[in-house]
Amino acid sequence: MSLHLEHLNPEQLAAVTLHEEGTAGHALVLAGAGSGKTRVLTTRIAWLITSGHVTPGGVLAVTFTNKAAREMVTRLSAMLPVSPRGLWIGTFHGLANRLLRAHHQEAGLPREFQILDIQDQLSAVKRLAKSLNIDEDRFPPRDLQRFINGHKEEGLRAGDVQITDDITRRQVAFFAAYDEQCQREGVADFAELLLRSFELLRRNEILRQHYQARFRYILVDEFQDTNRLQYRWLKQFAGAQSGLFAVGDDDQSIYGFRGANVGNLAEFETEYSKGQVIRLEQNYRSQGNILDAANALIGNNRARLGKNLWTSAGPGDPLRVFEGESDADEARFIAEETSALKRDGTRLVDVAVLYRSNAQSRVLEHALFGAGIAYRVYGGLRFFERAEVKHALAYLRLVANPADDTSFLRIANFPPRGIGARSMEQLQDAAKQNGLSLFAVLDPKGKAAGFKKLIEELQKETTDLPLPEMVERVIHRSGLVAHYKNEREGAERVENLEELVNAAAAFVQDETRMEGNNPEVVEEVTPLVAFLSHAALEAGEHQAGEGQDALQLMTVHSAKGLEFDAVFMSGLEEGLFPHEQSAMEKDGLEEERRLAYVAITRARKRLYLTFAQTRMLHGQTRYSLASRFLEEIPEGLKKWLTPRFARSQRAMAFDLPARSKSYSDDKDTYFPKREKVSFARQREDSGFRIGQSVTHPKFGAGVIVDAEGDGGDARVQVNFGRQGVKWLAVAVAKLQAA
Repeated sequence: MSLHLEHLNPEQLAAVTLHEEGTAGHALVLAGAGSGKTRVLTTRIAWLITSGHVTPGGVLAVTFTNKAAREMVTRLSAMLPVSPRGLWIGTFHGLANRLLRAHHQEAGLPREFQILDIQDQLSAVKRLAKSLNIDEDRFPPRDLQRFINGHKEEGLRAGDVQITDDITRRQVAFFAAYDEQCQREGVADFAELLLRSFELLRRNEILRQHYQARFRYILVDEFQDTNRLQYRWLKQFAGAQSGLFAVGDDDQSIYGFRGANVGNLAEFETEYSKGQVIRLEQNYRSQGNILDAANALIGNNRARLGKNLWTSAGPGDPLRVFEGESDADEARFIAEETSALKRDGTRLVDVAVLYRSNAQSRVLEHALFGAGIAYRVYGGLRFFERAEVKHALAYLRLVANPADDTSFLRIANFPPRGIGARSMEQLQDAAKQNGLSLFAVLDPKGKAAGFKKLIEELQKETTDLPLPEMVERVIHRSGLVAHYKNEREGAERVENLEELVNAAAAFVQDETRMEGNNPEVVEEVTPLVAFLSHAALEAGEHQAGEGQDALQLMTVHSAKGLEFDAVFMSGLEEGLFPHEQSAMEKDGLEEERRLAYVAITRARKRLYLTFAQTRMLHGQTRYSLASRFLEEIPEGLKKWLTPRFARSQRAMAFDLPARSKSYSDDKDTYFPKREKVSFARQREDSGFRIGQSVTHPKFGAGVIVDAEGDGGDARVQVNFGRQGVKWLAVAVAKLQAA
């Protein structure tokens, strides 16, 4: 089959065909937004195999989502003359799980260990905290969970954590007790999957050498999103003859809050690629003005590895800038402009409104609803995270592993069986005293006798059933279907339970298609355990719903990896975007700028930049300054749909007629229709008023947000953006109206 190498640009071709005689060679590929990195990755794998440099079993490819892994397998199936079944392609956690399943004994895990997703882990933390009589006010379970996961993602066990005070000492003690509980119950959380597999390879030289010899080519996507442990995990596979091929973009590193370390890119360049850096800078998504704006913005960040996006598609339209009097005014503009785009033939699904904070969505939704515009908030509750699905999975997990106390506690009294809190406490006390699981200490004659009998019967009844039939049997015999059928609004929950059966059938089909021929991988793991692992790994991944043509609302973080014909970047105000917390975090402002860069590069044809003079946030009116990011985009790339506030404040006080045409009409600007207003209350004695733009010789431009006092004692509170909010005595402040 042809790989169509002739369709690649020179830089893409160089990345795809990189090869050094005698070694696999290392390389860092800096892939800009819209530069075709997925195509490069899949074509490189196909080229390596078809050129005879490696067999499918010698490739390890790491992605960040199961969706990306499936897409890669699908593309490779169409490109290769042989089956890609031998390839190891998956997420970090998925591949770590695969490794631990193959070598569970060496890793110190039971063969059918269960995976705790984030919510199940939190339940386990709460249960342990309660058993240890820990004050949840002083040590909230979510904080303990973050403490554990944060240190695991740094590659640290409880004994490795430096104790600096009594609080840390108690957190470390809880960390150790949590690990003991997980080991006793035969479960592993997400962070444990990666840490346990890393420790296994680090200490077991024979196993490490086996995989280093096997995987000649190691490819990793979205390398800028890796944390320290993920990078160290990858390095365990890199032997003397291996080639690490890292694809990433330091300008799109936006997950620092999740532990992503943008410094891994620079470290990789020094340690492995040693200057072998290929830059993919030709963009196939956006028009020129959009890319020029993105380049200008991100150029303000320090310590970049450096690249400059360009396109052959021409400059396109300028960026349209709208300044609203209020957040409601901004939302009305977005709604009306969206209607205009639709009238001009743009599908709503190809239009997105991006915002920095979820709190911004309310006013947007209100305006869209009032305008009759169909919209969808991207994200929402994921399938495997819905309560009824988690109940069903807990039954399945308990059938697979009766020692799983987290699952036991979720479903022992659901549907209700009359097992009260007191009975549960007695069970937990007995389990703790005897060092056994809750299921093991159940009294066959007590209140929970029926539950114990049900699980044991399900174990027998499902032993030889195909996975879909097993799932169907469990959701009915457990009483879940009957329970929800009796609920007033339970029909949707029943449909979700039935969909779980479909998910099991699809999983079997996918496993049949994607399973490798490797004996160490397919070692004696039951279909049920494999499916439960799949469900846990999928729980954190968005699954888009089907529906009508609708405008997309989402945070900028959610927009990563997506693209749209038209994009509205809303709320471009100091303190909102960039977020006010960024000033208190190391690299915080630069990550906010990278986030803005990601938002800009989502747009193909048209980009709107919007902000408001006032905004309701957390129940308070907030007077705002335009974001510095707006100022960092050259004026020549922008078209103002409203005059700058400083130039138009006087006009705001008058009633200007509304216009029926689009806000972005090419001939002139637009003022939304409003009643005659005084922008805020007047201070006759000082000559200033709240909401007025002012300048100060030391602090620069600002907005008055409050005032008090009279005559010579009058003072005003001014938001100077980057310089902060300051109270100034009017008599000596040297303030001037802007």
